[in-house]
Amino acid sequence: MAVLTPAEVRDANVRYHDGAAAGYDAKWSIDFDAVARAQTRRKLETALGEPAPHFEDALELGAGTGYFSLNLMLEGLIARTTTSDISAGMLDALARNAERLGLDVQPLVADAEQLPLPDASFDLVIGHAVLHHLPDPARALAECHRVLRPGGTVVFVGEPSRIGDRLAAIPKRAARATAPLWRGVIGAGRNEHRSHAAGHDLERLVDIRVFGAGELGALARAAGFDDVAVRGQELLANWFGWYSRGLECSAAAAEIPWAWRRFAARGYLTLAQLDHRLFEGRLPADLFYNLSVCGRRR
Repeated sequence: MAVLTPAEVRDANVRYHDGAAAGYDAKWSIDFDAVARAQTRRKLETALGEPAPHFEDALELGAGTGYFSLNLMLEGLIARTTTSDISAGMLDALARNAERLGLDVQPLVADAEQLPLPDASFDLVIGHAVLHHLPDPARALAECHRVLRPGGTVVFVGEPSRIGDRLAAIPKRAARATAPLWRGVIGAGRNEHRSHAAGHDLERLVDIRVFGAGELGALARAAGFDDVAVRGQELLANWFGWYSRGLECSAAAAEIPWAWRRFAARGYLTLAQLDHRLFEGRLPADLFYNLSVCGRRR
């Protein structure tokens, strides 16, 4: 595959996420109920290494349809949020979610590497699975440092680790091998259009990097942050998630039973809780698929 220029990566991100926005929440089982709110709180607090305080002014980079920031607002952890994304389509979907939930947010179409925002504007900058899409994550982290007030906090979660990404190939291969048997059991036909689905080729162009835990921490420190901590999140849950997602992608979506989708969602959440109790903080961060990084501006 040809190496893309930063401008081409940004263009691919806009086109992919604009095209994916309408069905994004359904594809990734994004919700804003009590379970989802508890999950986002746990992700934030795991990254912080302590109970989350209340933040008055927050900025989310790569906000997508609002999974992270809207759930944290519903949890009462954030009072006011500016939700930024390079994709106007994603922000339109986020605005609809916010209106339905009765939340007031300030959407902003912006490149994370060049934010049109004044210095020292926020107490918290957050992102969920966004740094690995960026041509220059170091520049984005420097922008986070610039727009934070002294004493402010930066938190990114859901960034793929290099070793975790390699380990994820195991459940992905297992899903491909067992998919025909699984489809037979649930009575679903094969997805004949997967490779031709809108945005399928672009999806491979927007996930452009993985991180080592040390590398991610070094990027945050180089941007000027202190008290930097990198942690791993969700081990078994991600193995289960990649396996179940691989099965689902092999089948005609309309023929997958609701009972299976409910089992897959609950199974992921149950294993995420088990990971939190047993493995997070005890095993090396690099073994997990998801890395989080936090730091503070002095």
